[in-house]
Amino acid sequence: MTQRTTSGARPASVLLRRGEIHSPADPFATAMLVTGDRVAWLGSESAADALADFADETVDLAGSLVTPAFTDAHVHTTATGLALTGLDLSGAGDLGAALAAVSAHAEGRPAHEVLLGHGWDAARWPERRAPGRAELDRAAGGRPLYLSRVDAHSALATTALLDLVPGVTRRAGWAEDQPLTGDAHHAVRRAAYGTLTPRQRAEAQRAARRRAAAQGIGALHECAGPEISSEEDLVALLALASAEPGPRVVGYWAERVTDAKDVQRVRELGALGAAGDLFADGSLGSHTAHLGQPYADAPGTGLAHLTEDEIATHVAVCTEAGLQAGFHAIGDAAVGTVLRGTRAAAKRVGLDRVRGLRHRVEHAELLTEALIGELAALGMTASVQPAFDATWGGQDGMYAARLGAERAAALNPFAALARAGVPLAFGSDAPVTPLDPWGALRAAAHHRTPAHRISVRAAFTAHTRGGWRAVGRDDAGVLVPGAPADYAVWHTGELLVQAPDDRVARWSTDPRSGTPGLPDLSPGTPLPECQRTVVGGQIVYDRLNE
Repeated sequence: MTQRTTSGARPASVLLRRGEIHSPADPFATAMLVTGDRVAWLGSESAADALADFADETVDLAGSLVTPAFTDAHVHTTATGLALTGLDLSGAGDLGAALAAVSAHAEGRPAHEVLLGHGWDAARWPERRAPGRAELDRAAGGRPLYLSRVDAHSALATTALLDLVPGVTRRAGWAEDQPLTGDAHHAVRRAAYGTLTPRQRAEAQRAARRRAAAQGIGALHECAGPEISSEEDLVALLALASAEPGPRVVGYWAERVTDAKDVQRVRELGALGAAGDLFADGSLGSHTAHLGQPYADAPGTGLAHLTEDEIATHVAVCTEAGLQAGFHAIGDAAVGTVLRGTRAAAKRVGLDRVRGLRHRVEHAELLTEALIGELAALGMTASVQPAFDATWGGQDGMYAARLGAERAAALNPFAALARAGVPLAFGSDAPVTPLDPWGALRAAAHHRTPAHRISVRAAFTAHTRGGWRAVGRDDAGVLVPGAPADYAVWHTGELLVQAPDDRVARWSTDPRSGTPGLPDLSPGTPLPECQRTVVGGQIVYDRLNE
């Protein structure tokens, strides 16, 4: 019989029985004992009988799967919550639908209220263009409106919002009646998000954490920074996550450091590192990712935001302070600059010290064999998003339009990264793509370029243990005695052990393999449904008894 515990409560001990426990410590375990905030034991039903009288609560799993909770290694929490609770244009199939959604959202709202929206993508609209400012002004009824593109690297704004940003037309990235990029975009975004009240911010953060918990996510890496959020936003999020039950939040602050005072500021914010979206370039969708060769559908090679020397100083100062460093880099030219700068820092402070801090590269999409080898040599973590390939990959996708089919096929080479020994941490970049860890695993195992596919098991590790290793923790993201009690309970179908080409390994049903199975993630099969999410022994999402 399952005894119900109120969400947020943490009984002294919980015994879970009659399920499938995904654990390398005992691949055949059907029961797990949690004491306080730690996993205490895993094993068989016969052994569980002897423990039942000592547990404060017994949960009958009725065959459900228990896994470590997922970690999403790249999230923008407040922006995700605003998209969940506000104007989300990701479902707009054409220009007219987007404008209609803006009008419906604006209707009845005060004329002075700054409206916030996200998710438009003109690359997939039949019109192949973004709305002009006059069209947006009419749709918004003259109200101030900020609309970030799906990749969050360019945006649209109405005249009423632009009027709140003095000198915006003189900033880099401004072009009359075109999407905002660069400094112009950052200034308008700051003005728009600066109108959020503490209550609105907290509501958005709670909404994002609730959605994450409902997806079996137990930890989020918040990628904050002066160009994409604010110090107040990060501090408030970390305080909320500390005070309220829900997924853990690890904060990163994306500001370049040059001395000990800068390091101290990062630490005072509560951030684990000066990393995350510290921009070395932009995005492919906005033509701002920095490439070695020009775009196929536009002139130029994108934007470089950091020099090799600036990167070297940042990495060296962070390393000497024991602070994790990291960069947003998508194009091959940007990744190359990051790696040359990190190599220069290693010459100053020592390669072992650089490797020991597991500095990060976010996205790392367009890579060569040489760049992958250098990532491995420097011990850098690749924080990557499999849903990017599912959303924009393929011969007819946005990537192929931007780069041509041949170059686009080189994007997101997960298999090559894994073979080279580059640590992988999976995330969503929400709200760019949704919080959807099983969808990410499916995208990695069924990459649109077959050579880049990895096994479901490798993808699962990258989305659980890989996220913890990326923050320097090797004791979490796995269900073994002594590990944090961060886990999720799933309703799912048959469990398999799958190879990267979607074959079920011949030895997967042999008990001697000792390999725990995972759900069948073949295209078209239903994804697992989360029944309960537990973080540190506390229930943060619960549908187990419905």
